[in-house]
This record gives sequence, structure tokens and C-alpha cells, in this order.
Amino acid sequence: MIKGRRKPAIFSIIACVFLWGFSFISIKESLPVFPPMTLGAVRFAIAIAVLFLMYRFSSEWQSKGLQVEEKKNANRRFKSDIPLLIGSGFSGVTFYFFFENNGVARVTASEASIITAAIPVLTMIADWLAAKLSSHEYAPHNNASHENAPHDNAPHLGWKSWLGAFISIAGVALVAGVSFLLSGSISGYVYMGGAALCWVAYSLLTRPLFDRKRSRLYIVFWQNFFGFLGLLPFAMLEYKSWGDPTLKVMLHVIFLALGCSALGYWLYAHAMEVLGVSTTSVFINLIPVVTVIAGFIVLHERLTLLQGAGAALVLAGVYLTILPQKR
Repeated sequence: MIKGRRKPAIFSIIACVFLWGFSFISIKESLPVFPPMTLGAVRFAIAIAVLFLMYRFSSEWQSKGLQVEEKKNANRRFKSDIPLLIGSGFSGVTFYFFFENNGVARVTASEASIITAAIPVLTMIADWLAAKLSSHEYAPHNNASHENAPHDNAPHLGWKSWLGAFISIAGVALVAGVSFLLSGSISGYVYMGGAALCWVAYSLLTRPLFDRKRSRLYIVFWQNFFGFLGLLPFAMLEYKSWGDPTLKVMLHVIFLALGCSALGYWLYAHAMEVLGVSTTSVFINLIPVVTVIAGFIVLHERLTLLQGAGAALVLAGVYLTILPQKR
């Protein structure tokens, strides 16, 4: 990993965390008008329109028309990427927002965000297992080599990374407060747990695309596109529940589309490319902290000293995780 790229990647994931932390507030405000899957379809329809314009006028797209042979190579690469793009698009967009939006509809924004604390540890375990399987498949005795062989540039995950992940989870539990244990809907927590598992699958399915040297814009556009296609049938089933959007709701939807979908996914992909899947996922534990603060500012929810202590633990855990690790 190039040291010069590390700081921009950290800034990218922190910006992404702020966007996604506020997204729970916007989702909560939009759900009375747009049912869960319709909300997902509307926000990603706007997002892919913007991403298409960016992708259409990018140097990557323009280069396809220079030579017939290069265009043929690009088409072959795209066809080989389709399973990963569809898999990551469905897991990170379609099914993730099926679970998340239904979860947010049943519990408070802060309570919904608490479940994201499971993502870092689940991702680290899944990433470790995937690395073991990959190293076995591409062992030195296997002389065959091709572009799909893994090249993980993430730092070695030592005891500091694991300890930091668990410390941040403890902090998130404090941020959520006693409401996580005593109130809310059980089904809401189940939905959010499903969202956490979907995000782990999305992260692991995205990493091979970076191994193949695909650009972030290419990855995010096609993931959003296939994810949007997956949302459409669900949205059509909800048409009887569609409401009349107000200006306030549409502003929330635009923020979800441009800030959280188009920009947020690009920032997260940038961080994964440089920091690796596991390290990037630990920053997700900052999302509940942002959500609670946003709830305090926007929804006038109470912010307690216990939640402040939990936020400090989350920050300490994330800091411990991103410290350079000895191999």
C-alpha cells in the first residue's frame, strides 16, 4: 500500500461515515411517503443517472472508442465482471436496502444504526476466511496465474485491529443506550441484522474487482445499476402505498441519492481499494455516533453522558484499528 494514498483514503471513509450517519435521519423522514423498496428505487434511479453522466464522459469510457481491439477487450472484461457486479449490486443495494429500510421503519434511527456495529467483526472474520481459501487456491505449487488472483494491499490485521473492532462495538452499545435492550421492535433488529450480513457480502464481492484493476467509477456505476434493477420489482409491488412527496421529503431523497448513494459508495470504494476490506469496515462503527448526534440536532433527541462515553470508545477503537500493524 502506497503511504501517500492512506490519508486521502481515511478522509474518504470518514466523509462517507458522516453521509451514511445522517442517512438514517433522511430515511426515517422519507418512509412515511415512500415505502421501503420504493425509497430505494427512487434514490438509486437518481444516483445512477448522475453516475452515468460521470462515467459517460470519463476518460475510461472515451478510450473504448479509440480502437476496435481495445473495445473488444473492454467488452470481454465487462462480461467476466458481470457475476461480481450483479452479486455485489444485489447484496449491497437491493437486499441491503430491503433489510435496512424495513428495519428503520420499525425502530428509531439510532437503534437501527446500532446493528451496523456487527459489520466490522463479521467482515474481518469473513475476510480472514476468504484470504485463507484464496491463498490455498493460488498456492505456489499452482503454476497457473491470471488476473483474478488476489492481491490484497490491506495492512496486516494484528491484535490491535481485532481489539479496536471489539472496543468500538462496546462503544456503539453505549451510544445506543438502554433503549437497545428495553425498547423497539424485535423484527426491526432482525431486519438490520440481515442488512449487516448483506454488507459483508457486498464488501467481499467488491474486492476481486479491485484485484482486476477496475476503476472505482466503473465499479460503483454498475453496482448501482444492477442493484437498482433488483429494486424495481419490489417497488412496483408497493405502488398502492405511494404517498405525495413534499419538498422536505424530496430534499431528503436527493441527499440520499447524491450524497449517500452516488458519492457515498464511491468514497467507500476508494477506502476499500487502499485500506482493504477489513480496516475500512471498522469505520462503520462511527455511523451510530453520527446518527445519534444527528438525531440530537435534527430530531431533538436526548444526548446523554453515557452516549458521549460510548462515542469516545468508538473513536478510540477505530483509531487503534488504523494504526500501522507489524507483519
